[in-house]
Amino acid sequence: MYSITSTKKLHNGIEMPRFGLGVYKMDDPEEAFNSIKKALDTGYVAVDTAAFYKNEQQVGEALRTSNKKREDIFITSKVWNTDQGYDETLRAFEKTLTELNTDYLDLYLTHWPVPEKFTETYRAIERLYDEKLIRATGVSNHEIHHLEKLFATANIKPMVNQVELHPYLSQVELRNYCKENDIVITAWSPLGRGHVLHDETIAEIGSKYGKSIAQIIIRWHLQSDHIVIPKSVTPSRIEENANVFDFELTSEDMATIDNINHNERFGSHPDHFKY
Repeated sequence: MYSITSTKKLHNGIEMPRFGLGVYKMDDPEEAFNSIKKALDTGYVAVDTAAFYKNEQQVGEALRTSNKKREDIFITSKVWNTDQGYDETLRAFEKTLTELNTDYLDLYLTHWPVPEKFTETYRAIERLYDEKLIRATGVSNHEIHHLEKLFATANIKPMVNQVELHPYLSQVELRNYCKENDIVITAWSPLGRGHVLHDETIAEIGSKYGKSIAQIIIRWHLQSDHIVIPKSVTPSRIEENANVFDFELTSEDMATIDNINHNERFGSHPDHFKY
């Protein structure tokens, strides 16, 4: 059934929470702080941020003012595209640690596979791992061909690949490839940037369980073995998103949601991103 503190073991043995808070577009510092603090008080044990989000400082402040110990919260951040490359990534990481006011990260990701740079960026992430400044290595928005290029030079495979993933974009081929290579999938935009929240089929499923569309989608992610990081700045939604551990979708309902897919992206395709 899972719980809010349930974890999934990465291929180096580290336990990563299956559920956490995404903080993309939490642009207002006070709102970001309050939202992250609310999530931690609600029982969230993971926060996913990035240098590009400009709220790493608020993540650190919320953690310090909560009653949580640093080692009990799994913090993920990412190196932005303009800071990619070997030396540049090492410098960007130092800034991220300063913003978060911590001496290590649980997971550090390449944000996007910047052409001609992402392999060197990942090489720097491997160094941070070797130096025990991060507990796990990973990437974001990497397609199969990006991962294959990494494998040619990497000493250790990425442990996580964070990608756009929701019922309208189920990414089956990429998910299967990552599973074969023992790479855990994290779903960003797990609710399809709100677009999937109007889906009538999922609404019908929700009515059977007395759950909202968002709760059904989050539960689908969990039962599909994805790490899921829904974002909200609304206190009631932060609580609602976490209230998904008291029911289980049937195999029939899971299959129904699986079949909704129509390969619709609401973010950029990694191969078409304006780097």
